[in-house]
Amino acid sequence: MAMVNSKSNQRLIALLSFAIGTMAANIYYPQPILGLLANSLGLRPDAAGLIMTLTQVGYGLGVLFVIPLGDLFENKKLILTMILITIVAELVLGFSKSVIPYFMASVLAGLGASAVQIIVPYGTHLFDRASRGQVLGSMMSGLMLGIMLSRPLASLLTDLVSLHTVFFVSAAVMTLLLWKLASALPERQPTSSNLKYSSLIWSMKTLFITTPILRRRGLYQALMFGAFCLFWTVVPLMLVQSKFNFSQKQVALFALAGLAGAIVAPYAGKMADQGFGRKATILALAAGLVSFLINHFVVEGTWWSLTLLVLAANLLDAGVSAHLVLGQRAIFMIDPNNQSRLNGLYIGMIYVGGAIGSALGAWTYLNAGWGVASLVGALFPLGALTLISSERLFGYQESA
Repeated sequence: MAMVNSKSNQRLIALLSFAIGTMAANIYYPQPILGLLANSLGLRPDAAGLIMTLTQVGYGLGVLFVIPLGDLFENKKLILTMILITIVAELVLGFSKSVIPYFMASVLAGLGASAVQIIVPYGTHLFDRASRGQVLGSMMSGLMLGIMLSRPLASLLTDLVSLHTVFFVSAAVMTLLLWKLASALPERQPTSSNLKYSSLIWSMKTLFITTPILRRRGLYQALMFGAFCLFWTVVPLMLVQSKFNFSQKQVALFALAGLAGAIVAPYAGKMADQGFGRKATILALAAGLVSFLINHFVVEGTWWSLTLLVLAANLLDAGVSAHLVLGQRAIFMIDPNNQSRLNGLYIGMIYVGGAIGSALGAWTYLNAGWGVASLVGALFPLGALTLISSERLFGYQESA
């Protein structure tokens, strides 16, 4: 393909970013309306979390068993197939009135959304190595915008129309996306397509053991994503249950506070392209640490504390999204034949960190309060900064 600065390539980057954002949004649409969904399905309120859990299970299955297929099958057909699965899942979610079909569709929706992590390495293949960081940054901006806008959109459509409207809207958007990508995406046949699927999956163990960049970058981002999930698990609880006394709609609007994450991502990628990857990494991790130090001064129920929360949310989201770009750029520079498997392992590590952060956040806040929860959150980016400071001590050198 031509260089990234051509108009056609700029349009393609915008299309890929839109695809990533709208597909990732399918994971988060149920989050602000969980209570209403549980009631419509006859679920107990304390079981409402199963909806999000099953969606994440589907996403995890996709990370482990579908994303690696990007190194085996023609990428365009694989992406279009996953979007078709997503359309079916969203329609079932919209029409379901009972628990079993809804739960099955939730798993399927998460599985379909994992195609985001097929599109990311596919997109980097289409552009010159020297500009991959910038391209990744643009795609991650789409991802962050999709996550941020999904929750208020779900709340708004539920208030204005009906509970299941957001799923029908998503199915319509996915159908338009399927049509557009079918005509706009070039084909890409991976060179390792002669592998058997079992060999492909088993090779991920070897890749993990023999790729120190993957292990380190995955661990750093797992810690950052753990901090991110801790924050976004605890803050909605605090805003609703404390003196802030937020409504669910106000919590959904607060979720827009992470706008900096979408803005910063392309600049982080550009810094890495220019050879400043390590400095950008330290800045990203430091932003996460500072955000929790700010959080520690929050006093429940005051407006100045709400301002501090918004500032902390932007710093944290900026740090997490910037390092996501930096980490993916680093692993995508290793071997073009293994990018889907490397990305699958990277994302898998991240979601382990996220699960730990969510669990620790909820438990710490409910048992020890906001001050202790903010200190626990600070330990995640502090741990990542400690680890990166050990790289040169142990002779580890990452290529630019």
